[in-house]
Formats: sequence, structure tokens, C-alpha cells
Amino acid sequence: MNQNEIRQKVCQLIEDGREEMIQVLQTLVQFPTQTGQETDGQKYMQSLYSNLGLKVISLEADREKVCQHKTFVDSGWEYKGRPNIIGILEGESSARSLILNGHIDVVSPEPTGEWDFSPWEGKVAEGKLYGRGACDMKAGLIANYFALKTLLAAGLKPKGTVILQSVIEEEVLGGGGTLACLLEGFTADGLVIPEPNMKIVLAHPGVIFFRVRVTGKPAHAGVAHTGVNAIGKMNKVYQVLIELDEKRAQEKHYPLFEIDSERSCHLNIGTYRAGDWISTVAGWAEIECRMSYIPGENVAEVKHQVQQTVSNVAQRDEWLSQYPPEIVWLERRAEAWEQAPDDPFVLAFKSCADKILASNALITGATWGMDTRLAPYFNMPAISFGPDGGNIHGVNEYVDLDSVIDCTKVLASFILEWCGV
Repeated sequence: MNQNEIRQKVCQLIEDGREEMIQVLQTLVQFPTQTGQETDGQKYMQSLYSNLGLKVISLEADREKVCQHKTFVDSGWEYKGRPNIIGILEGESSARSLILNGHIDVVSPEPTGEWDFSPWEGKVAEGKLYGRGACDMKAGLIANYFALKTLLAAGLKPKGTVILQSVIEEEVLGGGGTLACLLEGFTADGLVIPEPNMKIVLAHPGVIFFRVRVTGKPAHAGVAHTGVNAIGKMNKVYQVLIELDEKRAQEKHYPLFEIDSERSCHLNIGTYRAGDWISTVAGWAEIECRMSYIPGENVAEVKHQVQQTVSNVAQRDEWLSQYPPEIVWLERRAEAWEQAPDDPFVLAFKSCADKILASNALITGATWGMDTRLAPYFNMPAISFGPDGGNIHGVNEYVDLDSVIDCTKVLASFILEWCGV
């Protein structure tokens, strides 16, 4: 058979295996693998990889080792009992190797009462599969698995080594997942992560997190006028941070990010806590923020912008000038990442995607962090390309099942293209 005939045969086998793929994805969604609770889901992934005849490794991160790396972020959870599952199909060392990676951890499904179906059911309706993590990114994990499974079922053994990785704690940018795998030597000549979005993603912004705390003057509510309410003072800080966000949105541009988003960077104030008694003037207030920055921006300068903005508003307020807001930069972070679009790895993947989808696969950027950011530290090109869906991190998250099939076809075709057969 020629290349086109081989590709057609593989695609047909993937179509024929649609019901099995849906069933396996349903089963995986039914494991409530919130970050820190990935164990049972990983046991299931281990059984899938084992049944495929792969060399399977259960790898618990070595904290002493991973914490020394520049990109390490401490998730706050212990690694014991929370392994990464690695399945290896060994090939010839002279041929190009490939990693297909995906994270099994998911965010909280709350408020669960707002869902139309249980977030842990894997309900299928009108061509969609609903559930927490269905799109982000258990569908991608299953697409990785079935891409390789179908090739082997067709008698097509890749010439180069193929590595499947099911990793933990990506949702909190944790160092116990992909970073641990790469540090233990499970690297390759290229990395694909099928995160949501059936476009070829080649960049994402850097992300930093910080906390601002304001101190007030507590007083009994009956003499509230003698106190200083920290809530009101924090509101001034909130407002200037919103203005900083809008200013940066107008000034900072990265074209790949603006293909799918109106803006290249964001400053989001995600939590606001204040006071501890309804009859007491709030003596403290605290906000926590996530801020992104575009590739090429200096992180120290970005932090300075925040500090200067808060300092300026404090100087204009009699109380805050005496009791300045405290800014604490949190350890959690993600480095900005960009992949050269003319790399042979990217060109080969785009060629496969164009053929399978019979269209021009769009190259774009994401406005959130991903594990692809780790690839440059291990001299690997990387891309993200995964199934489409909706309501990611929200109520009624779903994945489009046709896109899962199409993504699997692209991944299978790329294994053959990149690794040989």
C-alpha cells in the first residue's frame, strides 16, 4: 500500500472503533480525578497501556530532584501514591521518537447542582460527551491512546519510539507531572499535547500570581465611624488594577494570541476576602490575582508595573500611605512559551493535519499556560492540538465526539509521518 492507502485504512479503523473509544472515554471521565486525587484514574490508564503491550512505568515524582528545576511549582500535595503513567513502544534509535502527553487531573466541578448531568457520568447526548475533564483533557489522553492502538491493530509498528504519558497536577502548573517525566529521561524528538482546541497552538503567555493585603482599623459597628474599613481601601486597589489590566490590553500585543482572543494578556482578580465578623469594621482585606504577560516581556518589569500601580494609589490615600498594601508574589507560575513555526516538527504535523482534515489547519496561540512550556528546557519542539469542546472549567463541560475521532486520525497519521513505519 502507498501512503494514502495506509492513511485511509488507519482512518477507517478509527471510525470503526468509535463506540469503543466513547466507552473508554466515558469510563475515564467517571473517575473523579481532581488535582491531588488522580490515583484511581491513573490505575485505569496503566491498565490501558499494559493491555496494549507497552512497557509501562509508574513514576512518582522525586521532590528533591524536581524542586531544583527552574520551572518547578509546588502544588502543595505529596507525590506518594500519585504516579505518572508512562507507556513506551520502543523503536529504533536511528528513527525519530515522539511523546504524546496528556494530564489526567481536572478542576473542581462545583457548583455541581447547576449541571444538567452528573459531572462524573460521561453522559453522551447529541454528539457530545459531558463531564468534568471530558474536554480538558481526558479526550486528548484517549485520542493519544487510540492513535497508537489503531496503528498496532493495523499491523503498522512505528519505526521510532513512541511514548504515551498520562501525568498529574497540570491544572496547578505542578512540577510533579510532565516535569518529573522529562527529568527522569523520558524525552523524545518532539512533543504533542492534545489540549482542547483543534488548532495548532505554538505559544502561550507567561503567568504569574500574586496576593495583595490591606490593613484597616477594626471598630465595633456601633461606632463604625471610628474605624477604617479595609474593604473600602481595597476597592481602591481593585480599581487601579482593573485600569492597569485595560492599559496593558491596549499596549501589549502578540498576534497569535489575538486570533482566538480579543486580547493578548489579562490581569484577573480571582478572589476577594475581607473581615471576620459582621458587627466589626473589617480590619483586613485580601485579593488574589492571576496576571499574564506576552513572550519577550521582562517578568521583573511586569511585577514592577503592579507594584508601582498599587504604590501610586496608596500615596493618594491618607490611610494607605501610612499603612501600605502588602504584595506577595506566589510561587505558582508558568514561563511564557513560543515554538518556531518553521520547525520541521511543526511543518510535518501541519501537513498531516491538513491532509486528514482536508483543510488548512490554523496556527494560533493559547492565552493560558500548558506543559508545552517545558519542552525547550529539554531541547524538544512541541505543539498542542486536541479535540474541540466547550464550557471548559465551567458547568456542563463537554467534548465534541466527532472532533475526538478527527484528532485521533491526525495523531495516528503524524506518528507514521514522524516516526516512520
